[in-house]
Amino acid sequence: MKKHIYLLFLSLLFVSFAWSQENKDIHIPLIGEVAPSFTAESTQGKINFPDDYFGKWKILFSHPSDFTAVCSTEIIELAAVQQDFEKLNTKILVISTDGLNSHLEWVKSMESIRYKGKDPVKIKFPLISDNNLEISRKYGMIHAVTSSTKDVRGVFIIDPEEKIRAVIFYPMSLGRNIDEIKRIIIALQQSDNKNVYTPANWQPGQDVLLPSPKTEQDADKMATRNDPNLTEVTWYLWFKKLK
Repeated sequence: MKKHIYLLFLSLLFVSFAWSQENKDIHIPLIGEVAPSFTAESTQGKINFPDDYFGKWKILFSHPSDFTAVCSTEIIELAAVQQDFEKLNTKILVISTDGLNSHLEWVKSMESIRYKGKDPVKIKFPLISDNNLEISRKYGMIHAVTSSTKDVRGVFIIDPEEKIRAVIFYPMSLGRNIDEIKRIIIALQQSDNKNVYTPANWQPGQDVLLPSPKTEQDADKMATRNDPNLTEVTWYLWFKKLK
Protein backbone atom coordinates (compact mmCIF):
# COMPACT_ATOMS: atom_id res chain seq x y z
CA MET A 1 0.00 0.00 0.00
CA LYS A 2 2.79 2.41 0.97
CA LYS A 3 4.62 1.53 -2.23
CA HIS A 4 1.53 2.38 -4.32
CA ILE A 5 1.12 5.73 -2.56
CA TYR A 6 4.80 6.48 -3.09
CA LEU A 7 4.55 5.66 -6.80
CA LEU A 8 1.42 7.82 -7.12
CA PHE A 9 3.25 10.68 -5.44
CA LEU A 10 6.18 10.33 -7.85
CA SER A 11 3.79 10.29 -10.82
CA LEU A 12 2.06 13.46 -9.69
CA LEU A 13 5.42 15.10 -9.06
CA PHE A 14 6.62 14.17 -12.55
CA VAL A 15 3.43 15.50 -14.20
CA SER A 16 3.71 18.73 -12.25
CA PHE A 17 7.36 19.13 -13.22
CA ALA A 18 6.65 18.38 -16.89
CA TRP A 19 3.81 20.91 -16.91
CA SER A 20 5.94 23.61 -15.31
CA GLN A 21 8.82 22.97 -17.74
CA GLU A 22 6.47 23.07 -20.71
CA ASN A 23 4.93 26.36 -19.65
CA LYS A 24 7.76 28.15 -17.84
CA ASP A 25 8.52 30.34 -20.86
CA ILE A 26 4.91 31.38 -21.47
CA HIS A 27 4.76 35.17 -21.62
CA ILE A 28 1.79 37.51 -21.97
CA PRO A 29 2.71 39.98 -24.76
CA LEU A 30 2.47 43.41 -23.18
CA ILE A 31 1.44 46.83 -24.48
CA GLY A 32 3.91 48.04 -27.10
CA GLU A 33 5.18 44.57 -28.04
CA VAL A 34 4.69 43.11 -31.51
CA ALA A 35 1.76 40.71 -31.59
CA PRO A 36 2.89 37.08 -32.04
CA SER A 37 2.15 35.71 -35.50
CA PHE A 38 0.43 32.40 -36.19
CA THR A 39 -1.16 30.26 -38.88
CA ALA A 40 -4.33 28.33 -38.07
CA GLU A 41 -7.55 26.89 -39.49
CA SER A 42 -10.81 28.75 -38.92
CA THR A 43 -14.48 28.67 -39.83
CA GLN A 44 -13.55 30.98 -42.74
CA GLY A 45 -10.52 29.05 -43.95
CA LYS A 46 -6.84 29.28 -43.20
CA ILE A 47 -5.72 32.37 -41.23
CA ASN A 48 -2.24 33.87 -41.56
CA PHE A 49 -2.04 36.37 -38.74
CA PRO A 50 -1.35 39.24 -38.96
CA ASP A 51 -0.51 39.21 -42.69
CA ASP A 52 -4.14 38.69 -43.72
CA TYR A 53 -5.14 41.88 -41.89
CA PHE A 54 -2.56 44.37 -43.16
CA GLY A 55 -3.45 47.98 -42.31
CA LYS A 56 -6.28 46.96 -39.98
CA TRP A 57 -6.88 47.15 -36.26
CA LYS A 58 -7.43 43.66 -34.84
CA ILE A 59 -9.21 42.21 -31.83
CA LEU A 60 -8.23 38.72 -30.66
CA PHE A 61 -11.08 37.42 -28.53
CA SER A 62 -10.33 34.06 -26.93
CA HIS A 63 -12.45 31.28 -25.41
CA PRO A 64 -11.60 28.10 -23.48
CA SER A 65 -14.22 25.92 -25.20
CA ASP A 66 -17.28 25.86 -27.46
CA PHE A 67 -20.96 25.58 -26.48
CA THR A 68 -20.45 27.42 -23.17
CA ALA A 69 -23.04 29.85 -21.84
CA VAL A 70 -20.97 32.99 -21.19
CA CYS A 71 -18.88 32.66 -24.36
CA SER A 72 -21.97 32.14 -26.52
CA THR A 73 -23.57 35.38 -25.30
CA GLU A 74 -20.31 37.24 -25.97
CA ILE A 75 -20.05 36.05 -29.58
CA ILE A 76 -23.72 36.80 -30.26
CA GLU A 77 -23.25 40.33 -28.87
CA LEU A 78 -20.08 40.75 -30.95
CA ALA A 79 -21.98 39.71 -34.05
CA ALA A 80 -24.74 42.21 -33.27
CA VAL A 81 -22.26 45.13 -33.55
CA GLN A 82 -19.76 43.68 -36.04
CA GLN A 83 -20.65 46.39 -38.56
CA ASP A 84 -19.62 49.04 -36.01
CA PHE A 85 -16.17 47.47 -35.81
CA GLU A 86 -15.95 47.35 -39.62
CA LYS A 87 -16.54 51.12 -39.68
CA LEU A 88 -13.64 51.46 -37.24
CA ASN A 89 -11.33 49.56 -39.63
CA THR A 90 -11.23 46.76 -37.07
CA LYS A 91 -11.31 43.01 -37.66
CA ILE A 92 -12.57 40.54 -35.05
CA LEU A 93 -10.94 37.13 -34.63
CA VAL A 94 -12.26 34.63 -32.11
CA ILE A 95 -9.93 31.91 -30.82
CA SER A 96 -11.29 28.80 -29.14
CA THR A 97 -9.40 25.73 -27.97
CA ASP A 98 -11.83 23.24 -29.55
CA GLY A 99 -11.52 21.75 -33.04
CA LEU A 100 -12.81 23.17 -36.30
CA ASN A 101 -15.81 20.83 -36.62
CA SER A 102 -16.97 21.88 -33.16
CA HIS A 103 -16.55 25.55 -34.15
CA LEU A 104 -18.68 25.08 -37.26
CA GLU A 105 -21.48 23.45 -35.27
CA TRP A 106 -21.27 26.13 -32.58
CA VAL A 107 -21.52 28.94 -35.15
CA LYS A 108 -24.48 27.20 -36.80
CA SER A 109 -26.22 26.94 -33.44
CA MET A 110 -25.57 30.56 -32.41
CA GLU A 111 -26.80 31.84 -35.76
CA SER A 112 -30.18 30.24 -35.03
CA ILE A 113 -30.65 31.80 -31.58
CA ARG A 114 -33.08 34.63 -30.88
CA TYR A 115 -31.22 36.43 -28.11
CA LYS A 116 -32.86 39.15 -26.01
CA GLY A 117 -35.80 39.20 -28.41
CA LYS A 118 -33.60 40.03 -31.41
CA ASP A 119 -33.49 38.13 -34.69
CA PRO A 120 -30.59 35.70 -35.18
CA VAL A 121 -27.42 37.32 -36.52
CA LYS A 122 -24.96 35.98 -39.09
CA ILE A 123 -21.46 35.65 -37.59
CA LYS A 124 -19.15 37.17 -40.20
CA PHE A 125 -15.85 36.90 -38.31
CA PRO A 126 -13.75 33.72 -38.08
CA LEU A 127 -13.58 31.29 -35.15
CA ILE A 128 -10.03 29.96 -35.07
CA SER A 129 -9.21 26.44 -33.92
CA ASP A 130 -6.47 26.33 -31.26
CA ASN A 131 -6.91 22.74 -30.09
CA ASN A 132 -3.13 22.30 -29.76
CA LEU A 133 -3.00 25.48 -27.60
CA GLU A 134 -0.21 26.94 -29.74
CA ILE A 135 -1.84 30.37 -30.02
CA SER A 136 -2.91 30.35 -26.39
CA ARG A 137 0.69 29.76 -25.34
CA LYS A 138 2.03 32.48 -27.64
CA TYR A 139 -0.38 34.95 -26.05
CA GLY A 140 0.32 33.87 -22.48
CA MET A 141 -3.15 32.47 -21.88
CA ILE A 142 -2.03 29.23 -20.23
CA HIS A 143 -1.82 29.86 -16.50
CA ALA A 144 -0.38 26.78 -14.81
CA VAL A 145 -1.62 27.79 -11.37
CA THR A 146 -5.22 27.07 -12.38
CA SER A 147 -5.67 24.86 -15.44
CA SER A 148 -4.67 24.43 -19.05
CA THR A 149 -7.59 26.25 -20.65
CA LYS A 150 -9.86 28.00 -18.14
CA ASP A 151 -7.79 31.20 -18.37
CA VAL A 152 -8.09 31.42 -22.15
CA ARG A 153 -10.43 34.40 -21.73
CA GLY A 154 -8.34 37.27 -23.02
CA VAL A 155 -8.86 40.26 -25.28
CA PHE A 156 -5.90 41.63 -27.22
CA ILE A 157 -6.29 44.86 -29.19
CA ILE A 158 -3.66 45.21 -31.92
CA ASP A 159 -3.05 48.25 -34.11
CA PRO A 160 -2.20 48.42 -37.85
CA GLU A 161 1.51 48.40 -36.96
CA GLU A 162 0.98 44.97 -35.29
CA LYS A 163 1.65 46.41 -31.83
CA ILE A 164 -0.31 45.30 -28.76
CA ARG A 165 -2.29 48.33 -27.55
CA ALA A 166 -4.51 46.85 -24.83
CA VAL A 167 -4.73 43.54 -22.94
CA ILE A 168 -7.66 42.42 -20.77
CA PHE A 169 -8.23 39.06 -19.06
CA TYR A 170 -11.57 37.87 -17.68
CA PRO A 171 -12.56 34.99 -15.36
CA MET A 172 -14.88 32.31 -16.72
CA SER A 173 -17.88 33.60 -14.79
CA LEU A 174 -17.72 37.19 -16.10
CA GLY A 175 -19.12 38.09 -19.49
CA ARG A 176 -17.11 40.66 -21.41
CA ASN A 177 -18.51 44.15 -22.08
CA ILE A 178 -18.55 44.55 -25.86
CA ASP A 179 -19.31 48.27 -25.62
CA GLU A 180 -16.17 48.72 -23.51
CA ILE A 181 -14.04 46.97 -26.12
CA LYS A 182 -15.48 49.24 -28.80
CA ARG A 183 -14.86 52.27 -26.56
CA ILE A 184 -11.20 51.28 -26.24
CA ILE A 185 -10.79 51.06 -30.01
CA ILE A 186 -12.38 54.49 -30.52
CA ALA A 187 -10.26 56.04 -27.75
CA LEU A 188 -7.01 54.59 -29.10
CA GLN A 189 -7.78 55.75 -32.64
CA GLN A 190 -8.59 59.27 -31.45
CA SER A 191 -5.42 59.35 -29.39
CA ASP A 192 -3.32 58.29 -32.38
CA ASN A 193 -4.99 60.59 -34.89
CA LYS A 194 -5.39 63.74 -32.77
CA ASN A 195 -2.73 63.48 -30.04
CA VAL A 196 -5.29 63.51 -27.24
CA TYR A 197 -6.05 61.37 -24.21
CA THR A 198 -9.37 60.29 -22.69
CA PRO A 199 -10.37 60.88 -19.05
CA ALA A 200 -11.94 58.45 -16.61
CA ASN A 201 -15.35 57.15 -17.70
CA TRP A 202 -15.00 58.85 -21.09
CA GLN A 203 -17.56 58.02 -23.76
CA PRO A 204 -17.30 58.77 -27.51
CA GLY A 205 -18.40 62.34 -28.22
CA GLN A 206 -17.33 63.70 -24.85
CA ASP A 207 -14.46 66.14 -24.29
CA VAL A 208 -10.96 64.69 -24.36
CA LEU A 209 -7.76 65.55 -22.50
CA LEU A 210 -4.68 67.26 -23.85
CA PRO A 211 -1.26 65.99 -22.79
CA SER A 212 -0.37 67.79 -19.57
CA PRO A 213 1.82 70.90 -19.94
CA LYS A 214 5.27 70.23 -18.53
CA THR A 215 5.39 73.52 -16.61
CA GLU A 216 3.04 76.27 -15.42
CA GLN A 217 4.67 78.54 -18.00
CA ASP A 218 3.62 76.15 -20.77
CA ALA A 219 0.11 76.19 -19.33
CA ASP A 220 0.11 80.00 -19.42
CA LYS A 221 0.97 79.84 -23.12
CA MET A 222 -2.00 77.54 -23.70
CA ALA A 223 -4.26 80.02 -21.91
CA THR A 224 -3.21 82.81 -24.29
CA ARG A 225 -4.60 80.90 -27.25
CA ASN A 226 -8.14 81.99 -26.33
CA ASP A 227 -9.41 78.79 -27.90
CA PRO A 228 -13.11 78.30 -27.02
CA ASN A 229 -12.64 74.53 -27.42
CA LEU A 230 -10.16 74.40 -24.50
CA THR A 231 -11.16 74.25 -20.84
CA GLU A 232 -8.65 74.59 -17.99
CA VAL A 233 -9.40 72.74 -14.74
CA THR A 234 -5.97 73.44 -13.31
CA TRP A 235 -2.63 74.17 -14.98
CA TYR A 236 -1.87 70.49 -15.68
CA LEU A 237 -5.44 69.45 -16.57
CA TRP A 238 -6.85 70.70 -19.86
CA PHE A 239 -9.94 69.44 -21.68
CA LYS A 240 -10.62 69.88 -25.38
CA LYS A 241 -13.87 69.71 -27.31
CA LEU A 242 -13.35 67.85 -30.56
CA LYS A 243 -15.02 69.30 -33.63
